[in-house]
Amino acid sequence: MRDIKDTIAAISTPPGEGALAVVRLSGNRALPLAAMAFRGKSGLESVPSHTLHVGTLLSASGTAIDTVVASVYRSPHSYTGEDVVEFSTHGGYYVARRALEELISRGARLAKPGEFTFRAFLNGRLDLAQAEAVADLIASRTERSHAASLRQLEGDLSREVKGIRDDLVELCGLLEVELDFSDEDLEFIDRREMKKKFASAIARLDGLLSSYAAGRLIHDGVRVAIVGSPNVGKSSLLNALTREERAIVSSAPGTTRDTIEVELNIGGILFRVVDTAGLRESVDDIEVEGIRRAYRQIRTADIVLLVIDASRPPIDGEVELLRRMTEDGTIQRLLLIRNKSDLPVSEEWSDEGSSFLDRLESVSVSALKGDGLDSLNEKLLKMSVGDTQSSESHPLLVSARHKDAVERAMSALQMSLRSLEEERGGEFICVDLRNSIDSLGEIIGVVTTDDILANIFSKFCVGK
Repeated sequence: MRDIKDTIAAISTPPGEGALAVVRLSGNRALPLAAMAFRGKSGLESVPSHTLHVGTLLSASGTAIDTVVASVYRSPHSYTGEDVVEFSTHGGYYVARRALEELISRGARLAKPGEFTFRAFLNGRLDLAQAEAVADLIASRTERSHAASLRQLEGDLSREVKGIRDDLVELCGLLEVELDFSDEDLEFIDRREMKKKFASAIARLDGLLSSYAAGRLIHDGVRVAIVGSPNVGKSSLLNALTREERAIVSSAPGTTRDTIEVELNIGGILFRVVDTAGLRESVDDIEVEGIRRAYRQIRTADIVLLVIDASRPPIDGEVELLRRMTEDGTIQRLLLIRNKSDLPVSEEWSDEGSSFLDRLESVSVSALKGDGLDSLNEKLLKMSVGDTQSSESHPLLVSARHKDAVERAMSALQMSLRSLEEERGGEFICVDLRNSIDSLGEIIGVVTTDDILANIFSKFCVGK
C-alpha cells in the first residue's frame, strides 16, 4: 500500500440514485488521464489549480458518457498532495460506474479503501491522528461526535501531542549532548528545571488520559441497560424515551423475553438503550435465556437504569437485587428510576428499601404520562460525559489506540523521572525518555508500522 507512484481512481459518493456523483482521480498522471477523456473549452492539463470546467466525458471511441464538471487541484495544494481531478457526473448507478471504468481503462488503478487519505498522510497533508479523524467525521452521527472529529481533523489533538513531544525531544537532546561530553562533566540543563519540565509533561498527559472516559462515549455512544423486575414499566420507559411503540407493553409479567435496542440522540450524544427481560426466577427456557442476556447487559453497560414501581410494595427479590447492585460495583453507573410517579408512593419501599435507595442517584418518572423524562435525560448526560462541553478548548482523546499510546508515554516518562530523582546517569534517563517520545510519535504518525497503517486505513470507505 506504500506505492504511490501510480494514479488511482474511485467513486467518492455513496452508490444509488441522486442528483450528483463524484469520481476522483489522484496521482502523477491524473491530469493527462483526465484530459484524454474530457472535451471542453480548455484542455485540463494546462488549466490552473482550483478551477472548474464544464465539458463532456468521452469513451475511448469518442462516445459521450455524460456532461460533467471537472474540478482540478494541482500538487501540492490538494487533498492528497498530488494532482487531483474530480468529475461531478449525474447521479445514479450507471453513469458514475461507467465513468470510473473509462478512467481505469485509460491507465488509472482502482483505489483501495482509504487510499486517498493514506496518500494525504504520506505526502504530509495530514498527520495520522488527523487521518483517523476523517473516518470518524464521515461516521459521526451526532452533534458532539461530529464536533470532536472536526476538532481532531483541525489538529487539536495533534498540536497538544506534538507540543509535549517536542518538549521531551528537546530535553532528550540536551541530555544526549551531556553524554557526548561526559568526560568534561558538563551540565547543559539544570536538574531542577528538568524536573519541572517532566512534571509539566506528565500533567498534560494526565489531562489527555482523563478526557478519554467522556471522549470514548462521545465517539462510540453510551450503552444504557434498562433492568428491573417484571412488569415495573421497563418497556413503557423505552417507548416513552423513543416516543414510539418499540417494545410490547403488557400487564403480563415476562412479556419481554429478549433484549430490544434503540438509538437516541440526547444532547448531541448517541445513546444505545437496551430494554431487557424482567429479572426473576423462571423455569421457562426462553425467559431464562432473556434473563441471562439481561445480566450480560448489566455487566457491559456504561449506565444501568434500574426501574422500580414505587407505587406498589417491593416484590420477592427486588430489595435483594438493589442490595446486590450496591455491593458489586454497579452502583457507580447505576441510576434508580422510580416509575409511576403519578401514583402515591408505597410506604413499604421506605421500610424495606430506604437504606439502599438513599445511596442511589434516582429520578422519578411516569413512563405513562411522560413526566420526568427531561430530568432523566439530564442525568444520563451528566453520568456519561459530564461537563465536557464547557471545556471545548482542551483536546479530547476518543480513540483506544491514542489512549494506549498516551498511557505508555506516561509510564515511560514516570520511569525517566524516577531515574532523574534517583540521580542516575543521563543514559538511564534517556532510555525511557526516548520510549515516551516514540509512543507519542505513534499518535501523529512520526513513528509507525505497516500493521498500524493497514489497520487504520482499512476502516475507510473506497473513494476517501
